[in-house]
Parts: sequence; C-alpha cells; structure tokens
Amino acid sequence: MRERQQAEAVLSSPPPSTGARIAGVGLGLRWEFIDALVERSAREKLPIDSLEIAPENYLRRGGRHPESLATLAGRFPLLSHGLTMSLGGVDPLDPQYLVDLAAFLHDVRSPWHSDHLCFGAFGGRILHDLLPLAFKEATVGRVADRIKRARDAIRAPLAVENVSYYMHPGRAEMGEAEFLARVCEAADCGLMLDVNNAYVNATNFGFDVDAWMRTAPLERTVQIHVAGHEWFGVDAGGLKGPAAPTADGAMIVDTHGADVPDPVLALLGRVLPRTGAVPIVLERDQNIPDLDGLLAEMARIRAVLPPARTEQDAALAEVRQ
Repeated sequence: MRERQQAEAVLSSPPPSTGARIAGVGLGLRWEFIDALVERSAREKLPIDSLEIAPENYLRRGGRHPESLATLAGRFPLLSHGLTMSLGGVDPLDPQYLVDLAAFLHDVRSPWHSDHLCFGAFGGRILHDLLPLAFKEATVGRVADRIKRARDAIRAPLAVENVSYYMHPGRAEMGEAEFLARVCEAADCGLMLDVNNAYVNATNFGFDVDAWMRTAPLERTVQIHVAGHEWFGVDAGGLKGPAAPTADGAMIVDTHGADVPDPVLALLGRVLPRTGAVPIVLERDQNIPDLDGLLAEMARIRAVLPPARTEQDAALAEVRQ
C-alpha cells in the first residue's frame, strides 16, 4: 500500500523534460554487458546515442542492477520498452503494474513507452511469449481501447511494435500492415517499427515487405528496432536444427541471436526517408558479443543513416517526442 501511495505521489506532478531530441543509433541494454558498459563509459565517450531498457528487469528490484541503471541514466538517454503489458490480451490490464510503470517512466525520463501488439498473458499468467493477434475488425476496436486505457494510466505516450509470428490464429480479415495501421489510427498511438520482424514475416509468408511498408503507418514511427535472425529447418515434427538460408523446408526464427543481415539493413535504409530522424535501437538477446562487437554492429547500422538530416526531419522528430 505504501509503495502504491508513493508512486501516486510521484505522478501528481508532470514528468520532467527529457531534454535534447533523441535520434541516432542506440543499444538494447542487457545484463550480460551492463557492468562492462558502466566501467567503460566512465572512461570514454561511447558512440551510443541511447539505451533501451525493459522496465520489467528493474521494477521492484534492489541490488546492483538498478544501481547500474541509475549510473547509466546519467550518461545516456533512456528509452523504455516493455514485454508484459499484453495489449492484445483479454485479461484486465494490471493496475499495479501500470502504476509502477508510470513511476518508473517518470524516474528514467523516457519520452515514451513501447510494448508489443500481441497477447502475452492469460488467466493471470505471463506466457513468456509474444503471440499474434487475429487480424480482424473486432480486434481493432478492442485493442485500441486497451492501448488508450494503458496510455492514460502510465501518463506517457505509448507506441506499439509489430511482432514476428509463425501462424495466424484463424482466418484473417485483413493483412498485418493494414491491421497495424487501423489499430494505430483508432488508438492514436505511435509505432515502434521493428524492421527485422517485418522482414522475417515477409520472408516466411512470402509477401512483399516493401508493399507492407507502404501500407504500415510509418508516419507514426517514434522508434525503430533492428536485429538479426537465424534459419532453421522445419518438418511435420516441428523446428529442427540450423539450416542454410532459403533451403527447402527452412524458415527464419526471430532469435535476436545473430548480426543484422544485409537485407534487413537495406530495408532500414529504404524506410528511413519515410520515418525521418527517429532513434534506431539494436537488439541482441542471444549469442551476445562483447561490447566492442556490439559497437561494431552499431557502426554498420549507423552507416545506413542518411549523411545529413533536414530541418523538417528534426522538427518532425521533436513533435513525435
């Protein structure tokens, strides 16, 4: 009860300004390299324009990881990206989680919070997976209402991310990109554009990813994710071992366990003229290299950015933030 009262007291005042506009190339913060990052960033200025953090890793936790986050918050802008809101679920939104999240966002000064356009909980249990929604008319209004209620509760802008998926639940009434556009329009929310997820889905299901991008609401993009993926064999028994790209019976799995492949970087380059200057974040969750390896991967991403941003791009990014 006392924790809830403290969180509500924090929310009685508006969140502090985040200061300068965030753009460039950032990194998803992981515990595997947080100590190295704290130590090295104390000695030198690193080419990291922002750090993306998962609130679930820090809420109601004590110890050195929250202390490390507080240290890094003084050196890098922080962007909040959640895993457990279950915006597409049927369980009620968790009111205590939303109170805790609102206080966390206020504290870390994230300009927005993003989470996945999926369902990830049922019957009060976290499923530890990001499961796809049915691309149906009825789903649009239901999910948009949940997004608006969540946004009001956290008192911060909310963006939704397109997810990778490997089957559609039932018969779709529209394509994924149209569904994404309809939900964002109905909720009047931002888009966390995951370029790798779009590429994975297009490759696995055989549709044109550039046509997908023309339908998706890229004008609502506040942030972009890029990541790597891996190919695996598949048969009637399920997923098998690693496979060569495009091999018969193979499919892509969105593992975040490899370097960003050239086709995903090329796709990023094609969408940037439409999104303008928004922060791009590298995600790596498996086979994580050392900090130098991550910085090298970020340099490959940075090379895709246009050489100069226009004043119009900068003004648009400031409005979105």
